[in-house]
Amino acid sequence: MSDSLYTQLLDLSCGVFLLAAVLVLWRRELAAFIRVFAVQGIALAAIAVLLARHEHRWDLLGVAVLIAALRAGLLPRLMRRALTAGGETHESEPLVNVTASLLTAAALTLLAYAVTRPLTELAPTPATRALPIGLAVVLIGFFTLATRRRALSQVVGFLLVDNGITAVAFLATSGVPLIVELGVSFDVLFAVLVLQVLTARMRAAFGGTDLDDLRELHD
Repeated sequence: MSDSLYTQLLDLSCGVFLLAAVLVLWRRELAAFIRVFAVQGIALAAIAVLLARHEHRWDLLGVAVLIAALRAGLLPRLMRRALTAGGETHESEPLVNVTASLLTAAALTLLAYAVTRPLTELAPTPATRALPIGLAVVLIGFFTLATRRRALSQVVGFLLVDNGITAVAFLATSGVPLIVELGVSFDVLFAVLVLQVLTARMRAAFGGTDLDDLRELHD
């Protein structure tokens, strides 16, 4: 693979990775959140494959397979089961409307570019130049956690943060060892399973997972 083709494919994968995070803020259907997260998992796996091919680190191919299986396969499947069991289809009115959310995502992306500029100038490679994308997804994930009301939406926000951290690790270090990614992936899977159980219990006890409704019950 030539350097120019590698750069183009890496930029494309990172672009899809960031676009998926922005689409989470744009859409309100919970099923769409899950599909977008699965697409982002595929884009993250593609980043790992490209780094493995370019750096001749074939252990990263195992990491890419693990990411694709977990973040584009198993985790979306678990979230679909939770969505089907709950009967909820749409995110309730978020704390920040769609237009303001998209403008905030643009501002967070610019902030990520400003923060990571010293690093990209220190080692100007195609991978390090894409570092702002990973940090932007982390910030957008935290914004999703802070502004969405459905429990499933907040699970997606948590997973966006994790995907962004993983992308930063890949782009900054040209990949992480398989055993490290395996440990992190099992931690994420465990967290999602716990959140799924808690969501099911909230739904059974209170009839829904809108956090504002639950806060009113508490008051």
